Amino acid sequence: MLFDPTKLLLIAGPCSLENERVCRAVAETLAELRRTRPELNIVFKGSFDKANRTSAGNARGTGLEEGLALLALIKREYKFPVLTDIHEREQVKPVAAVCDVLQIPAFLSRQTDLLLAAAASGRIVNVKKGQFLSPQEMVFVTGKLREGKAVEIWQTERGASFGYQNLVVDMRSFPIMKQNGYPTVFDATHAVQLPGAGGGKSSGQREFVPPLAKAALAAGAEGLFIETHPDPANAISDGPNMIPLAELPALIADCIAVWRAVGGGKR
Repeated sequence: MLFDPTKLLLIAGPCSLENERVCRAVAETLAELRRTRPELNIVFKGSFDKANRTSAGNARGTGLEEGLALLALIKREYKFPVLTDIHEREQVKPVAAVCDVLQIPAFLSRQTDLLLAAAASGRIVNVKKGQFLSPQEMVFVTGKLREGKAVEIWQTERGASFGYQNLVVDMRSFPIMKQNGYPTVFDATHAVQLPGAGGGKSSGQREFVPPLAKAALAAGAEGLFIETHPDPANAISDGPNMIPLAELPALIADCIAVWRAVGGGKR
């Protein structure tokens, strides 16, 4: 079991793994956070394939082999557990050989065969709530993972579609989803995404990440998912909603203060 109720779970890393330079820069900042913030339980994340890009012409990332090599490097040299997305059942076995956590993307949260394959991997499964699902429906999603005998299940809120090219977060989601009996995480950076609003790619409003992250913790979230990058303006994906790496430590300090204020670590 990786989840520790006495610590704040932080899943953090670049949207796309991109290259070793970016991964090391993020890992070094996270390593310093681990050293100075014992309240944190940190998991490094990064995607090897952005399979749901708005346009076919957008960069998709490193690919499976190179991406897993980068994640293995981070795990070996920085001693972080690592997480990445899977999109097809065929990816489960090679990803599970490297990663501690397999993540089901929001758009695939109802794909039964993918959920069952991930559950059977022997790894933790983090499933994101689809933008098209109510928090009440997540009981059926986690139920599939439970029936598949997943060793550990996490569930992540990332906002719901609200009209065109906009997402909103219903803070009632956290106490509702908590009733499923599994840790509930808030994806603070994808929640401020403006899907498809960037002229063939998604845009975002990173200025709203801090208030939403703190509100989610006050509402009962037990973890945060935050994408970060040394230079978001030049990231290959999700730059407008990623937190600049230099700003991450201050944001996490504020979030820990809220988490502590509402009884975090005592649940």
